[in-house]
Amino acid sequence: MPDRYDAVIVGAGFSGLYLIKRLRDAGFSVLAVEAAPSVGGTWYWNAYPGARCDVESFDYSYSFSKELEDEWDWSERYPGQPELLRYLNHVADRFDLRRDIRFDTRVTSATFDEPANGWTVGLDNGDTLEARFFILAGGAISMPNFTAIEGRESFAGQIYHTGTWPHEPIDFTGKRVAVIGTGSSGVQTSTAIADKVAQLTVFQRTPNYTAPVLNHPLTPEALAEWRKTSGERHERSRHSRQGIPYAFPTVAALSVSAEERQEAYRNAWENSHLFALRLTYSDLMVDEAANETVSEFVRGRIRETVKDPVTAERLTPRSYPFATKRPCLGKGYYEMFNRAHVRLVDLRETPIVRITPEGIETTEGEAPFDAIVFATGFDALTGAAARIAITGRDGLTLHEAWAGGPETYLGLASAGFPNLFLVTGPGSPGPLTAMVKSIEQHVDWITDCLEHLRAQGLAAIEAEPEAQAKWVEHVQQVADGTLYPRANSWYVGANIPGKPRRFMPYLGGLGVYRAKCDAIAAAGYEGFVLSGPAALPELATERDQRGGQIGG
Repeated sequence: MPDRYDAVIVGAGFSGLYLIKRLRDAGFSVLAVEAAPSVGGTWYWNAYPGARCDVESFDYSYSFSKELEDEWDWSERYPGQPELLRYLNHVADRFDLRRDIRFDTRVTSATFDEPANGWTVGLDNGDTLEARFFILAGGAISMPNFTAIEGRESFAGQIYHTGTWPHEPIDFTGKRVAVIGTGSSGVQTSTAIADKVAQLTVFQRTPNYTAPVLNHPLTPEALAEWRKTSGERHERSRHSRQGIPYAFPTVAALSVSAEERQEAYRNAWENSHLFALRLTYSDLMVDEAANETVSEFVRGRIRETVKDPVTAERLTPRSYPFATKRPCLGKGYYEMFNRAHVRLVDLRETPIVRITPEGIETTEGEAPFDAIVFATGFDALTGAAARIAITGRDGLTLHEAWAGGPETYLGLASAGFPNLFLVTGPGSPGPLTAMVKSIEQHVDWITDCLEHLRAQGLAAIEAEPEAQAKWVEHVQQVADGTLYPRANSWYVGANIPGKPRRFMPYLGGLGVYRAKCDAIAAAGYEGFVLSGPAALPELATERDQRGGQIGG
């Protein structure tokens, strides 16, 4: 017999761990299936040099347990990957979560059983699970994108992707290294290894706006103040636009003098956090002329920093407004290009032709390398779900349902797929916020929903097609009222060849979104169809009769 659970979860990162905790505390039987040999999700796989969160540690941590906060001392303002991984391992151990996780295993298929109102979940080892609810918590940016370049397999040196980095140390000392990509992982990797390599060549497709990362150790006094004020800070974050405890500005950039703007931008740059420049003025993301003032400020900083004017111009973003692609934080990134052993290749001027056994051939000729690092990002928001063969009601596959672009109701559910939930899926504000606050909101909402179904003796919940269509339209309308769609970003799937173009995150803000989700639940889950009674046995009871946790 297949193992049976109330809920099967894909992933054991921030989302999966909190799901186990909340659902188990609510009395549900649960199993998380994790491809890695340990917990961590994004922060397990992205172990590349310099990997660091671009949200402050106080805001990129769980808020559900004051005891957890009191016993964990963050060491830095911006936590690095090793510290984040230690934190998630601590959480897993403290709350005894590992016993409900199956490691080194991938979910390959999930099929909705209509008579039973449940899911049959297939694993890559041939095992089968049965569950009332199937929850995709594999992460918004977890499916690495390996840009297709001819000859990659022929390369005689080492090839790495930042999203699947080895956990054993990699020594780049004295080597000739190519880094392909200038998003967050490319910026962090390049600056981390620049002092060690003999030669560093950065291959850039599109220049990015990169602000300095102003990191520092956290003092005992800072930690004490955090613990004293954390409740208030978390509450402000939950109802804010970005999931951080900073107010949205009310003053428009074009309503003040150029001198006042420059001073505000300078202060934000020198006291930077990820959202600092965006939070100087209210109109930066909706007014092109206003955005141009902050865009030009960053361009001026690049010109001031990079000594070679040709390189400076190549590093200067001009084809899209500031922050319509996720900006980067990088220590010494622009300064790095003043070093004699660091070279920038602009792929718009000099495209890659192929990878050869010895290195990389461009239209200017071949350059030898010992190692190539692909910092080419992810199939964001939909990639983790797309790798699973998901079949819903009437044989409808998720691939078919999302053929024209992902369609969800609230980013939480998709019509035709009863009892399937997504955490920070397309149509939710997740990737435009401090992710942990969005994750907690989703997990809490899902858990409350499952408790409601159980209390009412209901077996299934499914998004109504009409409600979903209205939500998809609303998400697009909100985006169209901003400058975000002007950029060919991963927000619209532009980094994946053939992926349908649709602005995927919800730009209304976390606070507004939270209020919408709460109102829908309070109205009896408006926009969803709830049905019953349950056809499967009472799973938790059956598990107990069979002798404890199954398969964990």
